[in-house]
Amino acid sequence: MRTVEIIVPVYNEEEGLNRFYQAVNEVLKTLEEYDCSYLFVNDGSSDRSIEVIRQLAAADERVKYLSFSRNFGKEAAIYAGLQHCDADLAILIDADLQHPPELIPEMLGSVTCEGWDACGAKRAPGTFSRLFTSINNKMSTVKLQTGATDYMCMNRKFVQAVLSLCENQRFSKGLFAWVGYRVKWLDYVQGPRTVGRSKWNFRKLLSYAIDGLTGFSVIPLRVVSWAGAAICLLAVIYIIATLIKTLINGIDVPGYATLLVVLLFMGGIILLSVGILGSYIGRIFMESKNRPLYLLDETNLEKDSDRDKDER
Repeated sequence: MRTVEIIVPVYNEEEGLNRFYQAVNEVLKTLEEYDCSYLFVNDGSSDRSIEVIRQLAAADERVKYLSFSRNFGKEAAIYAGLQHCDADLAILIDADLQHPPELIPEMLGSVTCEGWDACGAKRAPGTFSRLFTSINNKMSTVKLQTGATDYMCMNRKFVQAVLSLCENQRFSKGLFAWVGYRVKWLDYVQGPRTVGRSKWNFRKLLSYAIDGLTGFSVIPLRVVSWAGAAICLLAVIYIIATLIKTLINGIDVPGYATLLVVLLFMGGIILLSVGILGSYIGRIFMESKNRPLYLLDETNLEKDSDRDKDER
């Protein structure tokens, strides 16, 4: 019998955790050929999420959990869940029920019966998501699936491949695409969030998109170089044209507007270049620290609990 672990990143999901657990349980009842368990990863929630998870674990021995010392972000929660998963198959799913649990049987069938290494879910993308994917696919050799989410079922080979990519600044959608194994995509319609509210806002989405672009492509640096070369060429042409005009017509006093436009344009290009370089240097700086992606505060996984006791 194949083992399956349902990995659930959790951040302030107190109101919906019981509903999520019940919904997934209804689906798991139909999967008698699999030995299923849960691994909740509490990402430093400030509400009662960890208390609800403890209650679920006390009532169901299949429920295991990890709890971070603070909020390290969803990417760290995904990595921790995969790192502590020892099942044959891992299913990564959000706790807000916007990832429909009803897709789980089809996902498992795609991996175990059809021979895919992973099966992911994709939805109709929003304007921002579509724009980001389009820009990324034009600027990077790592092509992202339009509308792809991190709701995915993975076999052991796929999980190990993702874990082998140990960078600190992680962009899971890009990492899933980078490993290059065979992935089947299922379309789904995302329903409205029934409880709580999304933890994502425009600022976080933009930051996440920048991480994705700078993590898998050096094209922005090349664009800056090309822009610099083009501007230098235009400047040389302008200087030559100005010298010829001066020799023919004499010194032309007017030119304030032209000078101002050139200075503003050059200043903008310089600031843009510094910003792009700063993004890459910042990534190098964070990677060089070699800090752990997360710190555990509490878990009911036996191997980690025993290790914590020994350290104390």
